[in-house]
Amino acid sequence: MAKKVEIFQATLEDAIGILDLQKLAYQSEAQIYNDWTLPPLLQTVKEIQGEFKTHLFLKAVSEHSIIGSVRTRIMGDTCHIGRLIVHPKWQNQGIGSRLIIEIELMYRDVARFELYTGSNSIRNLHLYHKLGYREFRREPSGSKVELVYLEKVVIGKKKNIGYKNS
Repeated sequence: MAKKVEIFQATLEDAIGILDLQKLAYQSEAQIYNDWTLPPLLQTVKEIQGEFKTHLFLKAVSEHSIIGSVRTRIMGDTCHIGRLIVHPKWQNQGIGSRLIIEIELMYRDVARFELYTGSNSIRNLHLYHKLGYREFRREPSGSKVELVYLEKVVIGKKKNIGYKNS
């Protein structure tokens, strides 16, 4: 029988547990790029605690353990989604999808969602495409990683693009 997984808003008290999980989850990314200096692997407790002032964090919990997390920040009409992580033993069970969908349900009033991942992170790109995200930009990040930016525009929401009706 599958273990129950619930999603909650994380609190500052969860920061250390989320950071520990982040460092575990990003090891596979470091292996893909042969780069152990990826920012998620170098983040400090103080830095992640500071992010709780500007970001909303969700956590996926099973049997009192944090097994997944994601963070968001609203800027203008866009919800920026970052650092989607799932414990390696819990991957490919829909937890990452559930975390993203929960964010989309929480922020129904935004015009778009934006996130990014590395160009060689095939599993991440597959997940985001499956959830309806489309690439709109690429840019280098350091010497080994190219970031792929993806967005999901919310149907029925108009982005303020500066045009005036005449």
